[in-house]
Amino acid sequence: MKFRIDDIKASPKRRSYDEAADEVNARLAGGGDYRVPAPIHVDVEYYRAGLDLFFQGAVRGEVVGRCGRCLEEYRFPAGAPLRVVMTPRAAAGAEPDVDDATVATYDGEEVDLAPFVGEEILLALPTRPLCRDDCLGLCPRCGTNRNVTRCDCPTTTPDPRLAVLHTLTRGK
Repeated sequence: MKFRIDDIKASPKRRSYDEAADEVNARLAGGGDYRVPAPIHVDVEYYRAGLDLFFQGAVRGEVVGRCGRCLEEYRFPAGAPLRVVMTPRAAAGAEPDVDDATVATYDGEEVDLAPFVGEEILLALPTRPLCRDDCLGLCPRCGTNRNVTRCDCPTTTPDPRLAVLHTLTRGK
């Protein structure tokens, strides 16, 4: 969503909007385990102090992930706070004193929050995609999804370094 700089005043204003899924998916392309199937909802309060622009609020939506164990797709809610402070590129040397916020620069007559929305969703995602904590994954021998079907493959594989010892026990 683009905001005209002239429309941002010292008194805070609120805006709710949906950020397009393709815009957010462009940010998630690097982490191929996740995608956004629908727009991400953004609630933001914005104002200016001098030349600095302040945006704070929250992003939330649904994410589709591919489980790292069973390779099945699963859906889950994702959300994160959004805090961005923008300062003019010409005055970039004097960063505002803020904690817990992304500090960026702007030039021109508009600022776009879309990159920051995608970044916050990306940061809110788990580092290891799992459909559930107790996911059994795929059988390493036959490839069966153990969450759906039980297979008869042995669950343990012998340590190849001890193969010589196993030949000794088979002779008895």
